Amino acid sequence: MAYIINDDCIACGACIDECPVEAITEGDIYKIDADICTDCGSCVDVCPTEAIYPE
Repeated sequence: MAYIINDDCIACGACIDECPVEAITEGDIYKIDADICTDCGSCVDVCPTEAIYPE
């Protein structure tokens, strides 16, 4: 199961630096590619707005 990022995302970049498989892309609200995400949860732990959660 992949993670998704909701509208609470502030595009701070913390999650991108933590993703070991580079599944997160930048934008006004970041997006996680479900085909690449390995469900490790590293991004969840560093998100300051708790905008990332399981799909």
